[in-house]
Amino acid sequence: MVRIIFLGFIFIFLFYPDKFHVKFDYPGFPQSDSWYVRLAKLAFWLLLIVEILRIFYYGVVKSKAKGLVANIVTITVPLLVTLIFLEIIFMYIPQSHEGVLSKASQIWWEKYWNPVNALGYHDKEVRKESGKKQVLVIGDSFAAGHGLKDVNERFSNILESKLGTDQYNVYNLGMSGADTRDEAKRLKEFPVKPDIVILEYFPNDIEKVGREKGLTLSGAEPYADLKGPMATIVKRFYLPNFIYWQLPHTGFSTFEKFVQTAYTDTTVLHSHLRDLSEMTAYKDSIGAKMYAVFIPFLFQIDKSAGYTKPVEDFLKSKGVTVVGINDGIVKIPEKERVVGKNDGHGSAALNGLIADRLYKAMKKP
Repeated sequence: MVRIIFLGFIFIFLFYPDKFHVKFDYPGFPQSDSWYVRLAKLAFWLLLIVEILRIFYYGVVKSKAKGLVANIVTITVPLLVTLIFLEIIFMYIPQSHEGVLSKASQIWWEKYWNPVNALGYHDKEVRKESGKKQVLVIGDSFAAGHGLKDVNERFSNILESKLGTDQYNVYNLGMSGADTRDEAKRLKEFPVKPDIVILEYFPNDIEKVGREKGLTLSGAEPYADLKGPMATIVKRFYLPNFIYWQLPHTGFSTFEKFVQTAYTDTTVLHSHLRDLSEMTAYKDSIGAKMYAVFIPFLFQIDKSAGYTKPVEDFLKSKGVTVVGINDGIVKIPEKERVVGKNDGHGSAALNGLIADRLYKAMKKP
């Protein structure tokens, strides 16, 4: 009983620290469990298995207990131990998702999201080097390279290699979840003044403005379809969490309708274009050249190109060179356009296409 009570305290401390205002202090908290926290959880599960087997041995095997209860325990114990071992295994299985929502994606993030520089970007450190053209790539998670295990597969890194590191410095300011307003702010605050700005644009860049203007996206919140104890179990434990995120949730059609409404609502669109004008005004103030790449919904290419056409036309009117990639995307098989079945971010093949098109556009006389 003392051992079980002790394990109960450890269980609460490790799995429900927020209930007792306990906070762990390590990089990545509270997004993911650190290596040390997972090691502590591993030790807990192993100790729990020992106690379960001890109780089973003394309560059933050694005492030679018989009857319905003994039979139920004999069936339940191996099943319970198996589930605990599966929980332990899934504590170490990475899998990228759309965001850092699942526990498997948190493991992926911790394992593959490097380097991260002093400014918080998934990129090299900023270096003060004269004699080179400075290129800043701005955008959201597509620009940041979400889902790519090797940062050298990202279009900004490929582009820098094509341009030549002896003549160009390419910095990536991509940030997951960023919208246009945030991107303009970070562009102006970056310590390097660019000679060239590259904007990666995705149709959901208008989402935050749409929400500010009253548009709603129903069912978009993670775990919104879970109630009661099931929500707690799925959120806090690796095996049920992994299973949950293999299942479909908010439908694409729901999100597509939100985006379509946002781009056709003049109040939302004009507010969004004002945010974009902050970016174009900055590039004009420093005399920088600007390029824009529109990444469409990768399985709804023509539709999303239609939604974002007003933005494309606006950027062209501001002297921005829009680099087309849709004709190249359709030549890439659908499964090869994305990094995985649970993550719709651009694959290495798509990033290679973007880098190639940008390079050709930048080298035009």
